Amino acid sequence: MSFESLWADESAIGRSPDTGGYTRGGWSPTEREATHWFLDQCAARGLTVESDGIGNLIAWWEPREDPGGPSGGLEAPLPGVVTGSHLDSVIDGGAFDGPLGVVSALAAVDQLRAEGFEPGVPIGIGAFVEEEGARFGMPCLGSRIAAGVLSAEKALQLKDRAGVGLGEALEKAGLDPAAVGPSPLLRRMGTFIELHVEQGRGLTAPVGVASSIWPHGRFRFTFGGEANHAGTTLMEDRHDPMLTYAMTALAANKQARLAGARATFGRLSVEPNGTNAVPSQVTAWLDARAADTATLESLLAAITKQATERAERDGTTLEVTPESVSPIVDFPAGLRDRLVNVLDGAPVLPTGAGHDAGVFSDAGIPTAMLFVRNPTGVSHSPAEYAELDDCLAGVDALAAVLKDLAK
Repeated sequence: MSFESLWADESAIGRSPDTGGYTRGGWSPTEREATHWFLDQCAARGLTVESDGIGNLIAWWEPREDPGGPSGGLEAPLPGVVTGSHLDSVIDGGAFDGPLGVVSALAAVDQLRAEGFEPGVPIGIGAFVEEEGARFGMPCLGSRIAAGVLSAEKALQLKDRAGVGLGEALEKAGLDPAAVGPSPLLRRMGTFIELHVEQGRGLTAPVGVASSIWPHGRFRFTFGGEANHAGTTLMEDRHDPMLTYAMTALAANKQARLAGARATFGRLSVEPNGTNAVPSQVTAWLDARAADTATLESLLAAITKQATERAERDGTTLEVTPESVSPIVDFPAGLRDRLVNVLDGAPVLPTGAGHDAGVFSDAGIPTAMLFVRNPTGVSHSPAEYAELDDCLAGVDALAAVLKDLAK
């Protein structure tokens, strides 16, 4: 089946007729529909699908001579080369972030089979759940649990914006919350290669190789104040947390520009959220990223300092809570250089976006990433885009890499 056909089928699932974007939170109906599509594609190719307690999936193309595969006699099957990505999205996100890696993996396996290639080790196609963290607020949720970075106890305390707990969401999807924990799938993951659309304008060639992932984190800023009447309360008598938040958002923008970093307040919750009332509380989530840990820590400290000083002037309060923090990921140089060599000198570049690949790399699994050019640099938006020719170049590159690693 061609990449074009696969892409047309997958990208039709859950597309908003109004915005053209996708909202596929983990274990939501649209995300489940995409997952069932993936399972159908794996079944059509005769791949053996394995799942873990949180719903991560790996579909295996077993080598003919592997006696340890699912039908073989060994207790421990051969470790293999896994590729793939995720099928969930941010709220009203683009088509390419995640699904491009899954569709390209299927197309690359089809291409290798059509060439008559026989792998010497298993090749797996992975689909990992809730990578964006759009529903439960924890990025790379599936891979973090799989790697043991996030405990089942803490994970099952997570709730979505409607108050639905992770355990309840899993049960509705037919999964047992009691099975959540470190994943047996990782025991077979000898190497992981994630293909992803590039999410900035750093790549000018059709395909590139990642060098590193910037350190990044999500921090909850809770501004407390005093609810009051919008029409009768004098401006000088107010303790308005919205003012403190507004100054903090401006400070974050300035500090990030000065540091060459990234700072974004993209989510906001206001109480009581009335048009004619001074708020009693404003909760804002800061996404902060930088090229190195020291810069990230300095950025957060500068923003927090200015927010605290403003809160004192406004008569409000501030509490800053880290919700997730990911350290810098430097992908193994040997594996990175091997990919560059296979791809005839493909360019190497870092990324400010987080990925499951970063979690698996930190877990000690040899990991690398391929990027497909994004002509506009727009991502996490319905306008996210990649040219068909570049996507096909990505499939060719992934097939070449898999062939080299699994020969």
